[in-house]
Amino acid sequence: MPARPPSPRPARSPGQALAPYAQVKHFLRDALASGQYPPGTLMPSEAELVQRFGVSRMTVGRALRELVAEGLVDRVQGVGTFAAQLGKVASQLMIRDLHEEITQRGHHHRAQVHLARQEAASAGVAAQLGLAAGAPVFHTLIVHLENEVPLQCEDRYVNPAAAPGYLGVDFTQTTPTHYLLEVAPLWQASYSIEAALPTAREARLLGIAASEPCLVVVRRTTNAQHAITAARLVHPGSRYRVQGEFAP
Repeated sequence: MPARPPSPRPARSPGQALAPYAQVKHFLRDALASGQYPPGTLMPSEAELVQRFGVSRMTVGRALRELVAEGLVDRVQGVGTFAAQLGKVASQLMIRDLHEEITQRGHHHRAQVHLARQEAASAGVAAQLGLAAGAPVFHTLIVHLENEVPLQCEDRYVNPAAAPGYLGVDFTQTTPTHYLLEVAPLWQASYSIEAALPTAREARLLGIAASEPCLVVVRRTTNAQHAITAARLVHPGSRYRVQGEFAP
């Protein structure tokens, strides 16, 4: 039988507190790093982690999805979660909450909600979300600021079937990414990244010249039943970079 996992690390000081999902994730990463779970070893079940940390199943699921994306664990439907084989390297982009990225840098995040409404899906949006043209769709347009400097313009469409309460959320208090990961856990994400000029509206909202190059990420997520969301994320090139790390 696999060795008993170590007890959760002591609570951090308030200034260093981790989000609940991050506590689960760091606990498992520490156990893997210490050799507690050799490659192929069965990890604690979701139910065990829920009981150990006193969090929701969705919170545990998010921690495990991120570990899968990093190549540290493998999940087998109906069987469990296993320590990944050595030599496996993740080459995927993780879907992270921008609020958490900013606060982890010790900076202040603020969101400006410019649009939050239900509207009829255009043909292009309908195709991305698997809906009929003209079907109801939720649409938000939000600018995220870091220390009061616009960092990202988020233009997002959401399938009402995946997140019926979406428009009732106060997105000045939480981000769409955080909310959707909680209520509509994704199974798959597709994305494209390119350098491009902003639209006139995006330039105005970001406070940049229309000639300033931007990093544009177009992302679509789905679960087992349907598409969840399609988003266009625009970042001024001078204020944003993509970085990561990996280990064999």
